[in-house]
Amino acid sequence: MTKLLGGVILFCLTFIMISPVLGQDNTELKQMHDADQAARMQQPIDWSVLVKQDSLRRVRTYQLLDSGKVITGKDYYHAAMIFQHGVFGDTTSSAMAVKLMRKALEKDSSVNRWLLAAAIDRNLMYSGRPQIYGTQYTANMQNPKMHLYTIDSTQISDEERKYYHVGTMAEIREKERQMGLEPISKLYNVNQPIANTIASIKSEHRKGKSSAYAVDETAINSFGYSLLSANKNEDALAIFMLNTELYSNGYNTWDSLGECLLQLNRKEEAIKAYERSVQLNPGSQSGIDALKKLKGK
Repeated sequence: MTKLLGGVILFCLTFIMISPVLGQDNTELKQMHDADQAARMQQPIDWSVLVKQDSLRRVRTYQLLDSGKVITGKDYYHAAMIFQHGVFGDTTSSAMAVKLMRKALEKDSSVNRWLLAAAIDRNLMYSGRPQIYGTQYTANMQNPKMHLYTIDSTQISDEERKYYHVGTMAEIREKERQMGLEPISKLYNVNQPIANTIASIKSEHRKGKSSAYAVDETAINSFGYSLLSANKNEDALAIFMLNTELYSNGYNTWDSLGECLLQLNRKEEAIKAYERSVQLNPGSQSGIDALKKLKGK
């Protein structure tokens, strides 16, 4: 009786010691997932290299699956993302991504369920069928601009699309429109006064959704930083100031203006810009930190 009880206690202690380990995410799989994502952030992408790296990641993920080392919801999510990036037309990998994402959500409802919608759409696309959620964009010889891959929007509701963090069909179509816009850098001529570019941006902004150029707050801000990186500081300043004019309630426009002014050693003006940014968004840590540094607090 005592011997049996001791065995039960030993088993329970062993289970308690092992179970947290079983619940841990697979570190190697997480590293492969992160490498997969990082490789797609580098520009320009050498696709011949990336395709080979993707293939090796899929092979290793199969090995981890076969050896029972893919356990948690996060593990299955990371594995699904790796298979999501299979070679175009590889329905084996795209179907695997769907299967793994379903498993991920079964185990952990907190993982980003957008990937399931994207995996389903990609598998449909690779199978030559219309997508249903609206996550896949493509370009081809007939239409070189990025555009929404063929979609059968009747299969699911906008409510389901929102549940999977895809957005409504109206939002998807607006995203498609924005993806097809020309960059405002095309309105810039280094040999002409920046006032000419500003006039063109204002003209396009007044056109609203009829504009052929990306003149939203983020696009203008990015253009300003590209000028700053090219040491076109005064031109950059003019663009950042324009952004605060067109999007006066955007805290980030004022934050960027403050950064530019600071780079031009216009400290007092930078303080005012950062103060406006923090006024619009009291939680802006970058603005708060900049003001503390500028005011010596």
